[in-house]
Amino acid sequence: MAMSLVAMILSFMFITAVTQSISIARSQEGLATQAEVIASGIKLNGKRFLDETVFGDYLRVTWVSRSGEVIYDSDKDVRSLGDHSDRAEIKAAQKNGSGSASRYSTTTKTTEFYYAMRLDDGTVLRVSGGHTTYSAQVVSLLRPTLIVIFLLILMSALFAVVSSKLIVKPINSIDLNDPKKGKRYRELEPLLVKLHDQNVRVSRQIDELSRSRQQFDQVTEHMTEGIVAANSRSTILTCNSAAAELLGAGQVSEGQSIFALNRSDTFRHCVNDAMGGKRSECVIHTDGGDREVIASPAKSPDKINGVVVFIMDVTEKQQLEVMRREFTSNVSHELKTPLTTIYGSADMLANGIVKPEDVQQFGGNIRSEADRLITLIDDIVSLSKLDEDAVPRETEDIDLYDLSDEVVRRLAPAAAEKNVTGDITGSHVVFNGCRTVISEVIYNLCDNAIKYNNDGGSYTVKISQKHSKAVITVSDTGMGIPQQHIGRIFERFYRVDKSRSRRIKGTGLGLSIVKHGVMYHGGEVRAESKPGCGTTFIVELPLHKNTGTPAEE
Repeated sequence: MAMSLVAMILSFMFITAVTQSISIARSQEGLATQAEVIASGIKLNGKRFLDETVFGDYLRVTWVSRSGEVIYDSDKDVRSLGDHSDRAEIKAAQKNGSGSASRYSTTTKTTEFYYAMRLDDGTVLRVSGGHTTYSAQVVSLLRPTLIVIFLLILMSALFAVVSSKLIVKPINSIDLNDPKKGKRYRELEPLLVKLHDQNVRVSRQIDELSRSRQQFDQVTEHMTEGIVAANSRSTILTCNSAAAELLGAGQVSEGQSIFALNRSDTFRHCVNDAMGGKRSECVIHTDGGDREVIASPAKSPDKINGVVVFIMDVTEKQQLEVMRREFTSNVSHELKTPLTTIYGSADMLANGIVKPEDVQQFGGNIRSEADRLITLIDDIVSLSKLDEDAVPRETEDIDLYDLSDEVVRRLAPAAAEKNVTGDITGSHVVFNGCRTVISEVIYNLCDNAIKYNNDGGSYTVKISQKHSKAVITVSDTGMGIPQQHIGRIFERFYRVDKSRSRRIKGTGLGLSIVKHGVMYHGGEVRAESKPGCGTTFIVELPLHKNTGTPAEE
């Protein structure tokens, strides 16, 4: 429409200019013809011809004498007209025989064209006529031109609507999945080829991204650690099932906020620190245990695009840390107690404070506490060897019945002192393993059965075979263990009744040695007990040939 309008205006201006030029040329030619006709009339009839002829409003005739005086004028009184000898067309006619000129009239807003010719008697005949200017002609044609332009605009609008629909229809009907399919026109061919090539590239890239995503999902879904990626708006981009399970979040979907995984302030602060560009670590406590969270920012050179969060189950690690602290505290206490007694007794002896008759008693106390200290250190060393897999790998076939009988006989003096009787039952079962370690296992179980038994009580060691396992069962008629303590009795220095245990000689490491000795052989140990009804320890050892590789705790 705009182009048509511009073309119309330019065409109008050009045609008007050409028409104006042609009209002026024809007007000038007409003036010359009119002058020759009038000159012929003057030649025949003189001034009478001029007086008798009506020239009309569009033609002005002036007759000028040789001196420049106006003899006749068809429009004005000759007396009001001055000397015309200085007029350009008059001067040209007197000199050359004819002359022409044009002058613009501000009054009539027209251009006057003059043609003068010299007559035979030396006078000059001048003929003039007015002609509209170019701007006046444009103004006069403006109204019809505007009507034409308005009609042109309507036609252009109609044509634009129809043509645009015809042009756009094949474009809108393009099948983006198969651009070359369907009706189209030749001008669209380059576009369709590019769309087809782009579809091929995009399809290939989508396939590659899909394969990469599937591989990533397969890897992360089989991880025991949780991994979560979120964008800068904290919206989850990916989250494996381990992360949801470790955080106790249930079902997680993309688009969900990362803070929905865990509502704790600790988790929120950790993630917010990473969003701020700082790597952050924290430990949160859930119903399922302790979780270590490591949040790292995903950075580009100029901004932070999101955060990647790793979640690990550190329940066992935290428990081991607690056990380590307790073990350190207990070892310090257990070592300090006999050393304090030894140091106090030795100090009194060194300062001569002890009476001669009490020296033997103080010496006995020192020896007793020294024995206790040595036993404690031996037990700690034994545990350290089992922990570090430093026990000699020498294995042999062991008759568990005979070994148990030997242990019971060794503990007979301790049992008699406590008024406890020991018995052994079962069958001869041969097990291939480390004799020293198995001997310590049975010894510690029987020693506990004696220490924590009632006066006049008893204990029994039973050797049996169950399927492919050798079973050692040690039962006593002692005080028993409350159910809430069963799960912790194999921890180092753990005591059910600390006040009573202090009165009973021991290091508090016996059952821990039992557990590690059994695990060293790939076996299992468990306890069954009721308060006041005694306790039963059951050890199960695999009977296949021992490889000497301790099981992991």
